[in-house]
Amino acid sequence: MSRILDTSPAALPQKLPALAVLGVTEPGDGDWGRLRGLQYSSLARLTPARLVAHVLAALLTVQALAGTIHLALLIGWVALVIATLIYGVRFDRSLEDADRRRMARREVHQQTVSTVALALVWIVPMAGFGPFCSETQRMTMWAIMALLMAGTSVAFAAAPLGAVLFCAILGIAGLATFALSGNLVAAFVALTFSIIVAVGSLEAARTFLGGKVAEANIAEKSEVVSLLLREFEEGEADWLWQVDGARRVRSVSPRFAFALGQDPEDLEGKPLIQLVAGPSWESGHFDSSLHDLAEKLKRRESFSNLLVRVTLHGQHRWWELSASPKVDDNGTFAGFRGVGSDVTEQRESSEKIAYLARYDTLTALPNRMMLTETLGAAMTAAAQWRTRCAFLMIDLDRFKAVNDTLGHLVGDQLLARVSERLKALMTENELCGRLGGDEFAIVIRDASDTERLHAVAQAVIYTLSQPYEIDHHTLYVGASVGSAIGPRDGATVETLMRNADLALYRAKDEGGGQHCTYEPSLHAHAEERRQLEFSMRRALERGEFALHYQPVVDAASEQVVSFEALLRWNSAEHGFVSPAKFIPLAEDTRLIVPIGEWVLRTACIEACNWPSHVKVAVNVSGEQLLDPYFAEVVVSALAQSGLAPHRLEIEVTESVFVRDGTAAQSTLERIMSLGCGVALDDFGTGYSSLGYLRKMRFSTIKVDRSFVQGAAVNNAESLAIVRAVVAMADSLEMSTTAEGVETEKELETIRRLGCKKVQGFFFGRPMAAKDALALFNQVAIRERGAA
Repeated sequence: MSRILDTSPAALPQKLPALAVLGVTEPGDGDWGRLRGLQYSSLARLTPARLVAHVLAALLTVQALAGTIHLALLIGWVALVIATLIYGVRFDRSLEDADRRRMARREVHQQTVSTVALALVWIVPMAGFGPFCSETQRMTMWAIMALLMAGTSVAFAAAPLGAVLFCAILGIAGLATFALSGNLVAAFVALTFSIIVAVGSLEAARTFLGGKVAEANIAEKSEVVSLLLREFEEGEADWLWQVDGARRVRSVSPRFAFALGQDPEDLEGKPLIQLVAGPSWESGHFDSSLHDLAEKLKRRESFSNLLVRVTLHGQHRWWELSASPKVDDNGTFAGFRGVGSDVTEQRESSEKIAYLARYDTLTALPNRMMLTETLGAAMTAAAQWRTRCAFLMIDLDRFKAVNDTLGHLVGDQLLARVSERLKALMTENELCGRLGGDEFAIVIRDASDTERLHAVAQAVIYTLSQPYEIDHHTLYVGASVGSAIGPRDGATVETLMRNADLALYRAKDEGGGQHCTYEPSLHAHAEERRQLEFSMRRALERGEFALHYQPVVDAASEQVVSFEALLRWNSAEHGFVSPAKFIPLAEDTRLIVPIGEWVLRTACIEACNWPSHVKVAVNVSGEQLLDPYFAEVVVSALAQSGLAPHRLEIEVTESVFVRDGTAAQSTLERIMSLGCGVALDDFGTGYSSLGYLRKMRFSTIKVDRSFVQGAAVNNAESLAIVRAVVAMADSLEMSTTAEGVETEKELETIRRLGCKKVQGFFFGRPMAAKDALALFNQVAIRERGAA
């Protein structure tokens, strides 16, 4: 409403000092940038007259000097006049829209420079050619220049600085020329004329500018009136209101009466505050906004967009009021007149938007924005009082498995339960919130006691690790926590949050379920990871990857029956990189998909060089199985290499079923339909292996090396597990492979327990393709020798 009631031309100056009119200074009482626009916008309309006047004056000058001054010089001078005119005219036309914007000082300077340049060109005939001319010719040239000076001072009142400088330069040229030729009377006349014209230019500019100010004032007032009427006519929620000197409502409009819910005649003469205060009028306990309204009315102050809570018929509403004091013909205060509107819905919407902007809708916890604001305030307080604050980032362990297997509805309920447990742990010194997904955070405002920081972190890990009962499911998730202390670990909010995230990554990397604090060395770890990822993105095209093959032998005959293809990376920048380091990184970045395809194709090609009974096993990650085209990649690799499908075995771990078990099972069933085998690796280390065996017909179950080693030392649990796996595999017509066999004792134990195949260092370490092929060549040589 303020834009409607503001009828004073605050942006326009009330005084027009000479230097300000000229454009030399800009007083602080007005928007002179806007005013310059009003001045200079009229220049564009004068360009045709300016061109004609100067061209005619130039032709008259040429005629006056012809025969005395060489024609080539005169033509060159005329060309210079025209060129300078064109430059000035083009710039003046660019100011055509200046009345609708604020004009920059550089534009004023540029226009002045173009005018001065034109003046300097015009003094050439007087100052340059004058000494070679007769007195009559000099007087003729002065007359022409005087006409230009007079015309400029009148017509160019919009650009007074340029006009004054133009007249001054031409006047000085005339004065100097006449003085040097000895005609002192003419010199005095030139001086006097120049002063009169310059003063006239200034006054004309002042008058012109005053007229523009008046026009702008009238335009503003007209616009205000139009807006007010339009608001009144179109805005159904707006009304006009007025009170007298005693703050009693007068001339009640129908719309104002409707807003109050009463008839106009019942409102006339009643105190405004009484009408809107409701029951608080009797008790005297007014809302603070009503106190503000009463105070402004009492002080007779104008106000705009004043938000007031009113009580009408037992309901609270919000009004936005604006008003100005009015006076009668004698200048006596006569009350207030203003406009108002009911903004209850807008305010409630604003409050809702403000809430949604800072709170998470699912958990009702503060969101990232509010956590960031709170952390910023905590860091400011810590810097001021030389204390410490802290930021803890929390990530739920195993949440994705719950979300993927039981659905997002259960996952959302789980997040809500997690938020309830977190809120129960908080004191006034802490604020917990949700960053997004399954990530939460806690701001500790005063973390001077580091023990409190560790206590909060451990309490979070313990509390969130307790079982949850949701929709008849007992769910277990854990929590990993990374923390950073401000300002020690970061001087800004962004730095502290990033460092807490690095600490959280370390906690997750170390297995989860623990709290890690930030250390500067984590940056080096993150940078190493970034560089490793960058190098890995180029490793395929550089040919840095290679496959090694570890033999799998028949437990009875000790003959090689297959090889497991193992990926190796010898990086140009990092040297040999451990698979334990680069394979998890490849899975995180989804580079495992193109790398895995290369492994599959290469392994199939190499296996074609082996005897027809020897298979090749290729490890496949969950990311590959989620690729909808993975089955087609397997078909393409087999077709391209010519390898028989029954000689290819795909090895998967239980983790591939965690993210999207249905999609993984569907892809593996398509591969099995081709005739390929599927082996379940690291069997027994997960929590639902038997469920997978019930759903899929694996060709091989690989017993984890931890059970093999335990069975070799007669560990009862390991022996029982291996026996059970072998018996189950036999009943399901699946083969078993014991992993990690390194000693003869382990081999004998595995044979005794009934495992069909054996893999481990006892029979061979992973070897290059040529070495794997050499094994069969040696066997062939021995067989030919025996024959």
